[in-house]
Amino acid sequence: MQLEDKRIAMLVGPGYEDLEFWAVYMRMQEEGAQIDVVGTDAGVEYTSKSGGLTAETDLAAADVDPDEVDAVLIPGGWAPDKIRRDESVLELVRGVYEDHKIVGMICHAGLVGISAGIVEGSDATGSRGIKDDLENAGATWVDEPAFRDGNLIWGRVVADIPEYCRVLVDALAKQ
Repeated sequence: MQLEDKRIAMLVGPGYEDLEFWAVYMRMQEEGAQIDVVGTDAGVEYTSKSGGLTAETDLAAADVDPDEVDAVLIPGGWAPDKIRRDESVLELVRGVYEDHKIVGMICHAGLVGISAGIVEGSDATGSRGIKDDLENAGATWVDEPAFRDGNLIWGRVVADIPEYCRVLVDALAKQ
């Protein structure tokens, strides 16, 4: 287990992409990471966009100190467009980024990175649906399954979860 000493804040909100949340959650857990499920409020159960799975928040973003986590991971789905409207979510993401810790974004999660102001000047990927948004925010679009650019870890879509997880584990293990 490569991540036994790591604490991860995993964001969730309404309409999250269930595989981008649960498959990544389980992979990080398999490596020994402590994972806090974080949303705009604590104790809220969210339904995935497929309607089949739920995830309940342990903590509100406002209650998470960026200094106390090693990474923040953001799944896609419809949730990123909702949670990026909450300033405490943006402060958490920005704080982790500014501390040179890992920020993982897959699919539509780049919307949170855009609103947090952390994507300008970086290579980026995600769902084709946010390509223009990322470019308009100053990122350079790269059509690859997953990669690292500094402390940003990018994943394209559900099919790329295995590669995204490999890049995440490698980055966190070296941090």
